Amino acid sequence: MNNYISEDATIGKNVLILNGSRIIGKSRIMDNSIIGPNSEIIDSVIEEGSTIKNSVIEHSRIGKNCQIGPFAHLRENTIIKDNVRIGNFVEIKKSIIGNNTKCAHLTYIGDTICGDNVNFGCGVITCNYDGVKKHQTIIEDNVFIGSNCNLIAPIKISKNSFIAAGTTVTNDVLENEFVIGRVKQNNRKKH
Repeated sequence: MNNYISEDATIGKNVLILNGSRIIGKSRIMDNSIIGPNSEIIDSVIEEGSTIKNSVIEHSRIGKNCQIGPFAHLRENTIIKDNVRIGNFVEIKKSIIGNNTKCAHLTYIGDTICGDNVNFGCGVITCNYDGVKKHQTIIEDNVFIGSNCNLIAPIKISKNSFIAAGTTVTNDVLENEFVIGRVKQNNRKKH
């Protein structure tokens, strides 16, 4: 399997580019990074010490010491700051993701400004499109978002808040607030 590197690309020192990878356009790969296997970097910047595994990065910027993939898709105008983990089957578009944030798997983040030290559980969706136009989600620092949550934009999640798994959030969340959405069924029939 071959690699492709555009003549307009810039590759730093000690960069490892694994099989099947394509570095397209004016992409810049900084020192000590690992690209691939089977990754595609399109007109993007990968800062020092970051690893991109089996992923597509388009018109975006990845900070230092980040782990991206496998099978992540970072679309146009995405900025990932330093020490961030973006994992399996995560898609991000037109968003800023703050330092030390983790988004490990099966998540969609669109039109979002996300602070530092945020945890996205599995299956979180920023619901940014109302059928007519796109809306923004703002997530401040030190927020925990449990698995299978929906954040209905426009919405602001204030710092140090906790959103329990399975919650659909339709209103702004206050600082230090605990939010949970459940339907309690006390009279279940046993089979």
